[in-house]
Amino acid sequence: MPWIQIKLNATKDNAEMVSDMLMEETGALSVTFLDAKDTPIFEPLPGETRLWGDIDILALYDAEADTNFIISQIQASGMLAEGFAYKVEQLEDKDWEREWMDNFHPMKFGERLWICPSWRDIPEPDAVNVMLDPGLAFGTGTHPTTALCLEWLESIDLSGKTVIDFGCGSGILAIAAIKLGAEKVIGIDIDPQALLASKDNAERNGVADQLNVYLPQDQPENMIADVVVANILAAPLRELSPIIKGLVKPNGLLAMSGVLDTQAEDVANYYRDELHIDPIKAQTEWCRISGRKQG
Repeated sequence: MPWIQIKLNATKDNAEMVSDMLMEETGALSVTFLDAKDTPIFEPLPGETRLWGDIDILALYDAEADTNFIISQIQASGMLAEGFAYKVEQLEDKDWEREWMDNFHPMKFGERLWICPSWRDIPEPDAVNVMLDPGLAFGTGTHPTTALCLEWLESIDLSGKTVIDFGCGSGILAIAAIKLGAEKVIGIDIDPQALLASKDNAERNGVADQLNVYLPQDQPENMIADVVVANILAAPLRELSPIIKGLVKPNGLLAMSGVLDTQAEDVANYYRDELHIDPIKAQTEWCRISGRKQG
């Protein structure tokens, strides 16, 4: 069953109250506490000093939960400081953070693309191989949403193209695009740790000079690309649809995932005014929406 997870930061003084609020007012299915010093969810960048609380909270929800409503309820509670740190993530069916090194094996997508853990041997040296160490960022290829996007990238001609990976996570899609022939790729993510993971993986694959990564507030103005891929979640795909559509050149291509089959048509409708939408592709409960922007 698909899930999403919201990660928050709190203190020992208010963690229990925040937990109760998440369960009673936002519909969290479970809440877990982690010692922020031992397992930093919001790990600071090199040279930064951690200024927030000592407890990290993980709240689990059904994947169809309205994350905008949940965040607004948390804000309305007044239990956390204004501008509190949070992350919304798709959750693998298994606890991938503990099992990925044992169970993450090379995987093939389409006819020529392999995603290979950096600690394992390459099955086909002459294929298009992406060496990956996800670190703390989402994106291994094992989740259906990532797999759907990788298969789509492998199926199109990226030669000489500019690609934007909107919500780049580990950099898996961005690096795959470069390896598949893209001339330049731009990764955007709200999480600084994801940008570090993307750059590290790009260096591991020898393509760091072709990948530029930005926080949304730092990205260049009027940025557009031949191909845009966004593997995030249904709520931000709806909310940010004007921004995402604006990143695609006329006649350019867009693919989106992180969307459940029950959400796909609704999300697609936010894009039909500017794109010709392809038949929606499903894998288990998850879907990919793709299309071409009108010229």
